[in-house]
Formats: sequence, C-alpha cells, structure tokens
Amino acid sequence: MVFVEKLLLIAVFAQVFLMFAVLIILGSRRLPLVFNEKIKIADVALDGEAWPLPAKLASNNFSNQFQLPMLFFALAGVALSIQQVSLWLAILAVLFVISRYIHTAIHITGNRVHRRFLVYVIGMAILALMWLGFAVQTLIL
Repeated sequence: MVFVEKLLLIAVFAQVFLMFAVLIILGSRRLPLVFNEKIKIADVALDGEAWPLPAKLASNNFSNQFQLPMLFFALAGVALSIQQVSLWLAILAVLFVISRYIHTAIHITGNRVHRRFLVYVIGMAILALMWLGFAVQTLIL
C-alpha cells in the first residue's frame, strides 16, 4: 500500500473514530438521565423531545455523521478499489475530516449555528471538489 492510500485510510479511520466518539458522548449524556430516572423511557420512545439540550445536540450531531460522511466513505472506497488515490485527494480527505471534527466540536458544545454552518459549507465544498476532481481524474485524464 502506497503513502497516499494510507493517508486516505487515516482520514477514513479518523472519521469512523469521530462517529464512535460522538456515540459515546451521546450515551454519556443520555444514560445517566435514564438511570437517575430524570427521563422516562416512555417519554423518549417515539421522539427525542424530552431530552435536554446537550443530549439533543449530541443526537443531532450523530445523525449528521450519516450525511456528508457517507459520500466521503463512498468516494474513499471507490478510489481505493480502483487504485486511483492521488495526493490531492488524500489531502482533501484529511481536510474534510478536520472540518467534521470542527463541526462536531461546535455542534455539541455552544452550537453557534452561524459558525457551524460555515464549517459545514467548507466541508461540503471540500467533498464536492473531491468528487469533481475524482470524476475528472478517473474519466477524462
């Protein structure tokens, strides 16, 4: 396996680690509430309205991890499978994952929506550039 493929895989593993970390944060915010009987299971069985804000933020962020990152994982998988990983793609992958970490940090703490949205758009632009560049590299060059 060459360096650029390893770099892309490092980005993939870092994104997966982030997803598990958010899941752990979510559990740490929910489970004590249930165990201490501050939240009844019946109150959250069908929707999350009864959860306090910190639990909702973690839950919403965990859901976000299955949006843009799925397009990232798909691209990484295709690029690796057809052995078309280039340095620019691996670097952009790392930058995309960094944007996801920043997005998560904003989302699960103070949740400053304007900042979070800006970081989301930056990550989305990086991912779109990755897909566009990959399509050009693979189909045209």
